[in-house]
Amino acid sequence: MKKIKRISLKKSHTRLNMEPFGFELLMDLHNCDESTFNRKSITGYFEKICDAIGMVREDLHFWDYDGVPKEELPTDVHLLGTSAIQFITTSNIVVHTLDLTGSVYVNIFSCKKYSIEVARKITCEWFKAKECKTNFIERV
Repeated sequence: MKKIKRISLKKSHTRLNMEPFGFELLMDLHNCDESTFNRKSITGYFEKICDAIGMVREDLHFWDYDGVPKEELPTDVHLLGTSAIQFITTSNIVVHTLDLTGSVYVNIFSCKKYSIEVARKITCEWFKAKECKTNFIERV
């Protein structure tokens, strides 16, 4: 498994020697299985990831083209896909899929610590990514 890049942000003088406020894992997945780019699959992903990293799910919202006639779908590579936000008691998990490129972009932000290795493994496996670039940030 590829190593997760950790980004260290300089602490301001008022936050010096304090614990991080939150933890954010950013994942860029490429060459994914587009059959996972739908509401049912993404809902299943949120259920699995939240259970695995100990998060409590709250509201779930989608922005997509579900029900839009094929001839009315956008052709811009950056528009055609599904975006979803799963609110959790400690913040949120966001998924953006791009149907025309087979890419998925996932952000997991929480003020509660979680296993970034478990989150990465589940996410890459769920979307069947052949490439998974990750960055982890401790927010201060």
